[in-house]
Amino acid sequence: MVQILTIVLSVILVITSTLLVVLILLHRGKGGGLSDLFGGGVSSSVGGSSVAERNLDRLTVGLGLVWAASIVAVGLLVRSAT
Repeated sequence: MVQILTIVLSVILVITSTLLVVLILLHRGKGGGLSDLFGGGVSSSVGGSSVAERNLDRLTVGLGLVWAASIVAVGLLVRSAT
């Protein structure tokens, strides 16, 4: 049972790692980013960043939390199995 859970968490870790790389590359750099392709070019006067950029930030942070939790869970499972 521990091996199956470890494999499932490892698959989740690989998927979230890949998605994090893609989402981080979509963020705007100093000269604009790939997020401009998806409507990130129109800026808001309230927060200084666009709605698309804020949503991208939220999605990246949420996925980062899932990624970190899966790392901790895999570590605890491997530690308890030995």
